[in-house]
This record gives sequence, structure tokens and C-alpha cells, in this order.
Amino acid sequence: MTPEPDAPGHKTGKGVMIALLAGVLGLGAGAGLYAFSAINGKPELTAANGDHSCSVDEALRARLEDAARGDVAAFGALDRPYSVASMAFNNAQGETTTFAEWRGKTVLFNLWATWCAPCRAEMPALDALQKELGGDAFEVVPVSVDLGEPGKPKQFYKDVGLKNLGFFHDGELATLNSLKKDGLAFGLPATLLISSKGCVLGTLNGPAEWAGEDAKRLVRAAM
Repeated sequence: MTPEPDAPGHKTGKGVMIALLAGVLGLGAGAGLYAFSAINGKPELTAANGDHSCSVDEALRARLEDAARGDVAAFGALDRPYSVASMAFNNAQGETTTFAEWRGKTVLFNLWATWCAPCRAEMPALDALQKELGGDAFEVVPVSVDLGEPGKPKQFYKDVGLKNLGFFHDGELATLNSLKKDGLAFGLPATLLISSKGCVLGTLNGPAEWAGEDAKRLVRAAM
């Protein structure tokens, strides 16, 4: 559940804050809790090697920073090149797919799990965002990181009535672990805005109101 304004963990105002993410990485021994630093409400990303297949468009980065307000104020535009073009996970048929599948589209890439309460809470909003903005130029791509077989997250789709989102699954946590290693994800949910070339434009760690006007403004700024 997204914190109320002025509650601990809600990113408002300026200064250094610690945002506690609920329901993150509850693997085997139980649920964990991760924290990340934020400056002016934006994630302070750790260093990682650049990717020569991507470059930083400073004009686009400035537009995204300007659009990151309100419900998506925690979004941070990336200031270094990073490609996810070869990142792999499974589709609904269990076939391996990569972001080459979405080349030419802007993608909102969301990592979630059924054991993550904030993840479950924001899935209907992601479904609504896909219904309104999804098409030839944009798609929401949610990837479940429930360990093992995809039966449980697939049942969640049915139980909640998600009709517009595609189903994708990474039962080995490879996507989350890779992004954590490179300082782009800190727990769940983790959401990346990705360019039509498979380059990460920015990240938002923690839940957000993805069906709201603030989120739609951010997405449109990236398209």
C-alpha cells in the first residue's frame, strides 16, 4: 500500500530520506525489508559500467526529470547508459523472450511477485495504464519473479481480473538479481522505463499510482 503523504517512506520535499520498501525479497526464510537512499525524492543509484549500445539523451533526461512529479516523484532518470536489450525471461507459453521483442516500443518494465503486497496492489493500475496507453508505441511489461513454476502468478491474473497485461515470468530471479547488482533495483516492486532501443531511461523503486495522470505524463514524456 502506498504511504500517505507525510508518512514515513513517502517521498515528498527535499533532503535525504530513507524509503522502506514493504514486502521485498521474501525468499525461503521469510520476507525481508530493503532501504534505499533518495536525494530530492530521486533514487541515488550505485555505479555500474556503462553500455556502449546506449547513450544518455540529455534533453530527454531533462524532460523525464521534469515529468517526475506527484505520484511518480520517486522516479529517477538515469544519468548513465544501461541496456537491457538482452535480458531474458519467459512469456505466457514458457518460451524465452528478450527486449528485442519490444524494439521500437517504449516499455514500462515492472518486476513483481504474488508475495509482495505493494506489487499486488499496483497491478490493477498497471493493467489500466496498458489499456489506455498500450499500443504500437508503448507497452507495460510486468515480469513475475515468483520462484519456480508460473501457476501462482497466473492464477493471480485470473483472480484479480487483469485483462490487458501480458504475462511474463522469471522463476529464477535472474532479472531482479542482475538489476540489483547494477544498482537499478533494491527490492519489489521495481519499475524501469525503457526506450525503444532497449536502453533504461530511469527507475522507480517502490509502488506508484500507475493509472494516474502523473504516471501518464511521465510515460508520454518518454515516447
